[in-house]
Order: sequence, then structure tokens, then C-alpha cells
Amino acid sequence: MEALLLGVGLLLGAYVLVYYNLVKAPPCGGISNLRGRTAVVTGISSCGRTREAFNLLLRVNHIGPFLLTHLLLPRLKTCAPSRVVVVSSAAHRRGRLDFKRLDRPVVGWQQELRAYADSKLANVLFARELATQLEGTGVTCYAAHPGPVNSELFLRHVPGWLRPLLRPLAWLILRAPRGGAQTPLYCALQEGIEPLSGRYFANCRVEEVPPAARDDRAAHRLWEASRRLAGLGPAEDAEPNEDPQPEDPGVPSSLRTPNPEEPTVSEPDPSPQSSPELSKVIRRIQVKAEPETQVS
Repeated sequence: MEALLLGVGLLLGAYVLVYYNLVKAPPCGGISNLRGRTAVVTGISSCGRTREAFNLLLRVNHIGPFLLTHLLLPRLKTCAPSRVVVVSSAAHRRGRLDFKRLDRPVVGWQQELRAYADSKLANVLFARELATQLEGTGVTCYAAHPGPVNSELFLRHVPGWLRPLLRPLAWLILRAPRGGAQTPLYCALQEGIEPLSGRYFANCRVEEVPPAARDDRAAHRLWEASRRLAGLGPAEDAEPNEDPQPEDPGVPSSLRTPNPEEPTVSEPDPSPQSSPELSKVIRRIQVKAEPETQVS
């Protein structure tokens, strides 16, 4: 009986190894080279806690690539045709962005799994909105799922005593890094996929995403929140994370900007803080006017 179970286990392991490395991660054919184009591939995974009260998973997995892409956009437009590849994950299908708690820290492994899925959903929405923003510039962007890859990221947060047990298992059921790199390379190098800008790729082909990853209003709302979190200036709908903007999620940015600016324009007139400044100006005028009156 034990020999039978061992044989079944070995057969299952061999099947999973062949499935993930040969069937689910075939080498993408027809890939060209980078000659004549510029590509930026962004993607990293992290979890943990910091002293500051913010969502580390969202900051590292989404805000970091968002900021890097924003800083490189002038150069990418100059070097067009160019591409941006955002490394996402199939976990985005379990994501659900809550803009009231977008940047709140997570505690516990269950919240970390949820936050990871949310950050990967943010990657897909970011690629979608970026494609809209860059339409007609010669810069295209894609979200790519590398698949389950056997890398140090998989074992980074595993206790040391558990790693020797998981390494053989990871070798059996996870892709090699070469296999995981196929889809991002496909998005960066494949000819003729420019009309598919903003789409989600897995196993070197386009895959449909759930409705939450096709929500253009949520994508634009995430763009504005990401600008604020990345320190790129106040967002057009500059509300704190705890208080989202339910009144105008679909209103164009040109119509939303006057609302937060109205109090800043009208405040200086009646506010008491402006009266000392006015009094100083009046005193300076009086001081300058006194010698003139004495001379006359």
C-alpha cells in the first residue's frame, strides 16, 4: 500500500512538473528583439509591516511601479514606439478595491492575501488606464501574468525551518524563472500587439478579465488616488483614503478641479488670517507716505 501511494505521488508530481513547465508555460515563439524600441517591465512582490501606517503591499506592488512609470513617461514618449509591461497575477480575480481602506495597513495572513489580490487588481486597472492616457503617443502598455514561479520571492517570508520542506515541492509544482519570464517578454517584444494595449496577458496570449478589472471608472479613480499616494501632487479629487469621492466618480477631471479650488479662492477674503497681512501692507504704505507729506 505504501509503495502504491508513493508511486501515485511520484506520478502526480511528474504530471504537475510537465504541466506547468511544458503545457502552461511554453516558450513564446516569434519574439523579436529590442532593436528600435524601448520597454519597461515593472513588477515586484512584497509583504510585511512598517512603522508608518500604510498598506505596504499596495505601495510596493502598485504605487512603486506607478511612480517609476510616471517618471519615465517623458523619455518613453521621446523614444516611441515604446512599451510598459506591468507584472500582475491571476490573483487579481480575487481582488476587490475598497477606496475607503485603500492604504490602511493589513494585519494577519488573511488580510495579507486579500491585500495581495487587491494590489494585483490595481496593476490590471493601472495598465488599462495608462493605455487610455497614452493613446496616440506611440507608448503601449500591457499587464502580464508570469504564472507560479519558483523564485526567492516564494520563500522569502517562509520560516527557515519550513524552507527545506517546501523547496522540493516548489521545484515540482512551480515554474522555473525562465518559464515565468515568457509572458512579460512576449508583451515587451512581440510584434503586432499594439492594438491590444491595456489588455491582460497570460501564457503569451490575451485573457479576459472579470468585470472588476474592466471598470474604467474605478481605473480612473485609482489613477487619481495613486498620484496622491506617490507624492505627485494633490489628486483632482483630493479626498483622504477614508473618505472617497462617491459624488463624482465618473465626472471628468476638468469638471472636478474647480470644487476643491473654490474654498481656497474664497477663503483669503473673509478669513481672519489675511487681516494681519493687510494691516502690515497698510502700515508700510503709511510709513512711505509720511516722509512725502513732511517734504511737501
